[in-house]
Amino acid sequence: QVHLVESGGGSVQAGGSLRLSCLASGFTTSRNCVGWFRQAPGKEREGVAAISTSTGSADYVDSMKGRFTISQDSDKNTVYLQIDSLVSEDTAVYYCAATPSSFCIWRYNDETWYNYWGQGTQVTVSS
Repeated sequence: QVHLVESGGGSVQAGGSLRLSCLASGFTTSRNCVGWFRQAPGKEREGVAAISTSTGSADYVDSMKGRFTISQDSDKNTVYLQIDSLVSEDTAVYYCAATPSSFCIWRYNDETWYNYWGQGTQVTVSS
């Protein structure tokens, strides 16, 4: 059974940074696509970025390029999402998701593609 646990959220001032973590366990293959999504209050969940755990290749939703950086530490089975220059619009619950795949590039922004989801971590940005 795959488990994903997010951490690192919190309340921060606008302009600050956060690094979210997604600790994964139970993968039956080393070839997974792990993505980050977020859901702001009253809005639909949207994709942020994804990374292939086998190649390390990262893909970003166009609107998220620049302030978001996805990375992984394979030894720790952890995928990170660095968020810089936080703005109030970044306030949301951030989720990580995973699915067995060697590549993310074609469907990384499609939340229906992912088999496994974490519970989410809240990020609140105050101005």
